[in-house]
Amino acid sequence: MPRSLHAGDPAPLARVAFVLVGTSHPGNVGAAARAMRTMGLIDLRLVAPRFDDVAERPEARAFASGATGVLDGVRRFGTLAEAIGDAALTVAVSAEPREFGPEPAPPEVCAADAMAVLAADPGHRVAFVFGAERTGLSIDEVQACGRLTSIPASPTYSSLNLAQAVQVLAYCVRRAALAAPEGAPAPGARPGPRLADQRAVAGLLEHGERALQTIGFLDPRHPKKLLPRLRRLLLRARLRPEEVDLLRGVLKLMERGGPR
Repeated sequence: MPRSLHAGDPAPLARVAFVLVGTSHPGNVGAAARAMRTMGLIDLRLVAPRFDDVAERPEARAFASGATGVLDGVRRFGTLAEAIGDAALTVAVSAEPREFGPEPAPPEVCAADAMAVLAADPGHRVAFVFGAERTGLSIDEVQACGRLTSIPASPTYSSLNLAQAVQVLAYCVRRAALAAPEGAPAPGARPGPRLADQRAVAGLLEHGERALQTIGFLDPRHPKKLLPRLRRLLLRARLRPEEVDLLRGVLKLMERGGPR
């Protein structure tokens, strides 16, 4: 009997979320669910979709073509920050880079990076973020992510349907997971450094904004580019929880005017 190229789903895939922001068409949600399920991915999250019941609509069910389990498990969020709050690494998917956002990297590179983060600690989660059909991700949405990936395409026409982009990224993630069977630490192995999740980093950034205003370094009426640059720095650093705590302790002293 000919050998099949199909393989079981690597365990780390269960900790990979695909996040769709501002999706308008139920058919695209269903097609995205199908694309994910064929690659062993099941965690689909929607941020402010046009229709609250988008995953239950007949068109979504039809385009899912049997991948209804993914649709049944869909979680909805009001903001991107809420949707990616539990992720140690977030990857924006966009055809074009954004000011003060991360430099773009090929999908294969970001997928391998995601597997390395998942392998470092069993509590880590990763999120890939996709924009709305017509507009893609905004500047702020790209800046909220630690990495950016772009699907290399023709410079004269690089537009992909949302579900097509999901399929390409899902395939790259699956390939990376299959290439790294050590996706979860072996029993008794020392885990890598635990990374702070996006919720903790966002809290640090908000605290930093208040502290910088307190000492007069940041004028809220004329913030210029300080906050986007600071966000970029914090996301690039991939802070550990204890480092977030340390920095917040420094910020508290700044707010009080120094030690007392």
